[in-house]
Amino acid sequence: MTDALNDAALDQLFRSARTYNAFTGEVSDETLQQLYGLLKFGPTEANTTPARIVFVKSAEAKARLAPALSEGNRAKTLAAPAVAIIGYDMRFFDKLPVLFPHVAAKAWFEHRDEAGLAWVGLRNSSLQTAYLILAARSLGLDCGPMTGFDNAMVDAAFFAGTAVRSNILVNLGQGDPASLYPRSPRLAFDEACQIA
Repeated sequence: MTDALNDAALDQLFRSARTYNAFTGEVSDETLQQLYGLLKFGPTEANTTPARIVFVKSAEAKARLAPALSEGNRAKTLAAPAVAIIGYDMRFFDKLPVLFPHVAAKAWFEHRDEAGLAWVGLRNSSLQTAYLILAARSLGLDCGPMTGFDNAMVDAAFFAGTAVRSNILVNLGQGDPASLYPRSPRLAFDEACQIA
């Protein structure tokens, strides 16, 4: 890769992109498949790719999600055309013989304690959430990521009987500009970075 993205693409992904509080439109199943088709290529530790995603679109699924949402997030989430529940599989290492075939990487993880596995899962599914946001923006969708929900309730409603734990929710659709607050400041390079 030698060419930088043009300004229009950088604006769409970063500079003009915002976190929306209200959404309109539809998000097709095909678009969600395209979204995953992009985000899956983002790097994770030893290609662990622990994220497991439930795309909530139906009224029935939203009714299951509703009780887990904080009061401030409930209405906007239930009104969003789609909500991605990003979880992480605590048994991500079972897929490593396929995902990382050139090294016996399963042995690096399978004997770790629960806290160690959760740390790998949480860290890498958080990376994958960022890829999901960028993939969604690249496909013309707007996003509203949040952590204001009851993880145990989401896990019981959507991941019961599995080794998956919820991490982050991301509302997806066409953002309503009227729902935006003024953009919050960001730290300057010298406040957040150093070159050693």
